[in-house]
Amino acid sequence: MQHNWFECKIRYEKMHENGVQKPVTEPYLVDALSFTEAEARFLEEMTPFMSGEFTGTDINRVKYSEIFFSEEEAADRWFKCKLLFVTLDEKSGNEKKISSQVLVQAADLRDAVKKLDEGMKGTMADYLISAVAETPLMDVFPYLAEPKDKPEFLDA
Repeated sequence: MQHNWFECKIRYEKMHENGVQKPVTEPYLVDALSFTEAEARFLEEMTPFMSGEFTGTDINRVKYSEIFFSEEEAADRWFKCKLLFVTLDEKSGNEKKISSQVLVQAADLRDAVKKLDEGMKGTMADYLISAVAETPLMDVFPYLAEPKDKPEFLDA
């Protein structure tokens, strides 16, 4: 299934431990078909968790070829991993490296590399991990079809 990922930022007043309220902006990732749908899905996902006023401040399309989710409670951070797939150019015989971005949910940097390698086990292509960096993402909302969703047309 092809995914279209949008990074949506939300701005709201957050109560800090010292009792002072300060404005914060937090990014989230939403799977949607368009900017309009991304905004609607993002607001739908966030409204139950927000008290008080909040606004969406920015929506940008981002390109991830894969997202590796984790069910582990300690895996509460998101890491952007840059992969280089090594291929052979048939005409010249030279190695060619194709870059790809992957997102991994993990507890820390070592866990992210471990989960990335586990997720890539079934891949037939050779790859190199050229960069792993923690992102500020708070959460990721993939599109999940509702069980009640039925095809528009049924075979007769």
